[in-house]
Amino acid sequence: MWSPAPLHPNSPHYPSTSFPSGPLFPATLISPEVSSALPPGYTIRPLQRSDYKDGILDVLRVLTTVSDVQQKEWDERYDWMAKRGDEYFIIVVCDGEKKIVGTGAIVVDQLADVVISGSIHNLGLVGHIEDIVVAKDQQGKKLGLRIIEALDFVAQKVGCYKTILNCSETNEGFYVKCGFKRSGLEMAQYYEKK
Repeated sequence: MWSPAPLHPNSPHYPSTSFPSGPLFPATLISPEVSSALPPGYTIRPLQRSDYKDGILDVLRVLTTVSDVQQKEWDERYDWMAKRGDEYFIIVVCDGEKKIVGTGAIVVDQLADVVISGSIHNLGLVGHIEDIVVAKDQQGKKLGLRIIEALDFVAQKVGCYKTILNCSETNEGFYVKCGFKRSGLEMAQYYEKK
């Protein structure tokens, strides 16, 4: 039977005011097993507003082109995600010096299965894994695997019945090792900003 995901402290329905400098979601959604499997001194935690200053965009540049995002723009986007409470779960991995060395996200979709297939899976939630990236000098330490495991844990805790992701064929082997299997074909249409 479908049940709603637990309320996030930043959700507009949560019985408190906002937490502007706190984590994007409760740290209790981070798997203790994943945390203990990290290299000594490394930590995994929810994204925080202060991560702009702590290098999150530098890590994302390993994956893709990142525009010149200013602090004000970052804060606005962080607030936008935080207000959605139970949709955006972004995690970061930090090394022993608290430098961000990896990140990944899961976006919980509450409408896809309803729109696509009526009421299949009892109105189940779908987690979309996005933007898995590890700093080049940190690759080979199984941090990518730990990020995927952490996001899977979040997805299960918030009530997703499945997680999906899109990847290049060159990365398919990594995701197969993480337990994913090929399922369908991705299609995309990109729009230029006007």
